Amino acid sequence: MIDRTVNVERVEDLIAVFGSFDENIRRIEDALSVSIINRGNELKVMGDAENVEKALRTLDGLLTIAARGEVIDEQRVRYLITLVKEGNDEQVSKIAKDVVCISAKGKPIKAKTVGQQKYMKAIQSNTITIGVGPAGTGKTYLAVAAAVAAFRERQVNRIILTRPAVEAGERLGFLPGDLQNKVDPYLRPLYDALFDMLGAETFQKYQERGSIEVAPLAYMRGRTLDDSFIILDEAQNTTREQMKMFLTRLGFGSKIVITGDVTQIDLPDDKVSGLKDAVRVLENVKDIAICRLTSADVVRHALVQEIINAYEKHEKKRENPKTPKIFEGKYRRKT
Repeated sequence: MIDRTVNVERVEDLIAVFGSFDENIRRIEDALSVSIINRGNELKVMGDAENVEKALRTLDGLLTIAARGEVIDEQRVRYLITLVKEGNDEQVSKIAKDVVCISAKGKPIKAKTVGQQKYMKAIQSNTITIGVGPAGTGKTYLAVAAAVAAFRERQVNRIILTRPAVEAGERLGFLPGDLQNKVDPYLRPLYDALFDMLGAETFQKYQERGSIEVAPLAYMRGRTLDDSFIILDEAQNTTREQMKMFLTRLGFGSKIVITGDVTQIDLPDDKVSGLKDAVRVLENVKDIAICRLTSADVVRHALVQEIINAYEKHEKKRENPKTPKIFEGKYRRKT
């Protein structure tokens, strides 16, 4: 049992690190089996030598984030503890440094994890980026943020958002209304992200001008998309033929971002997912980046990460069942 002391220069940073009702400190204590006591501008950490060292690095990372004016929430604390345990806490200084986009409410949109940061850099550096990962990793939201930023900076003239109209294991039947009313339910997540970035009125204005287009994947056939930022969402539900059709729509001055989760495929069993096929086929093609996000990049409720991990373990058990023991021996036939 040892104890170490951390001196904090700014009381504001200390308050941010502690969080409401000291919840952030309690999370560190529970995760690393240490005790943390606050005395004025000092934090005293007690516990086993290895755990105390990890707690100090976690606190140092949180103080770095607080000094930049970033909000410290449950997800940030959990993620930083994970980085420290993996020995990657030096990445903290790079996280949430660059603002991707400013939302309609003035909120800066930033990458919150190392995986998300690599994803955003890939989008900036490549013509086509494929983001593969579980729910809650910000694949679609960050892609829309990057599209809005490029549109505002006049790097592109249009934003085109599309996704396949595949129902998630249900049959909703015929939907009422015109074409737009029929496809809107499938495209709702894309609308939500755009409303957040631009505001409902601004979005509607750009949509009426044709600067923003939200359409089902079937309507991409036969088109050449120049000077556009194109996002294909829920790409795991495309067929191999649809994915090839979509990729060949690329025109001059355009970027494509493809997002999807290969664990949530809603296609019939006899259909190959276009996303899984594209990842294999395009792995080594120049100017195409493939980013694989993991449960560590989940920025939703803490339980979402646990759910994803539980399903991953279950799938591995199904794929690799325990081999039954075979006992070999010689048997003598009775006469």
